[in-house]
Amino acid sequence: MIEGEYYHIYNRGVDKRDVFQDRDDLDRFFQSMKEFNVSEPIGSLYLNSFNENKENKKQKKLVEFVAYCLNPNHFHILIKQVAENGISEFMKRLSGGYTLYFNNKHKRTGSLFGGKFKSVHIDSDTYLLHVSAYINLNNLFKGKKTNLSKSSWEEYIGKNGDNICNKDIILAQFKNSKEYEKFASDSLKDILERKELDKELVDFNL
Repeated sequence: MIEGEYYHIYNRGVDKRDVFQDRDDLDRFFQSMKEFNVSEPIGSLYLNSFNENKENKKQKKLVEFVAYCLNPNHFHILIKQVAENGISEFMKRLSGGYTLYFNNKHKRTGSLFGGKFKSVHIDSDTYLLHVSAYINLNNLFKGKKTNLSKSSWEEYIGKNGDNICNKDIILAQFKNSKEYEKFASDSLKDILERKELDKELVDFNL
């Protein structure tokens, strides 16, 4: 993958199983997204919580988040690679660290996700805009929204959010967040039918 380029990253639980069984699982995955996104490994999230200096905050990032949606059995992340091999390294830490946590908590062994994460290169501005809408509203698609889902939508429409995304590349193309909100909402109805969406993603049924 190329530095400075944008990618749609997604994966789901092995055998389509839920990877978030309660709110603590969802929060842990989201925390992992934030804390593993540094150039030097931080080790355990638990041990890192005792790091009063939080040196990892000063480190160079591996990736830049643009949008995300976490659903009970799968996730989507729109991401920009900002370090060499940043996406691969970040996803290795995220998937591996979360699987270790999940297996320990839920008394299981083996793989949690269905193989290596899927990656689609965003090769046009139009594609970027539509994928951002698809991801931001993915937990509304086919009635997926539950208390075990979380997306960057609230960041984009100006409501309270965790604000981990760099939204400039998207919102700068609209007069205001309301205009983007309308664009995204209108796109939700037919976005899977658009030619810009990768066929593998459609077949993935996400």
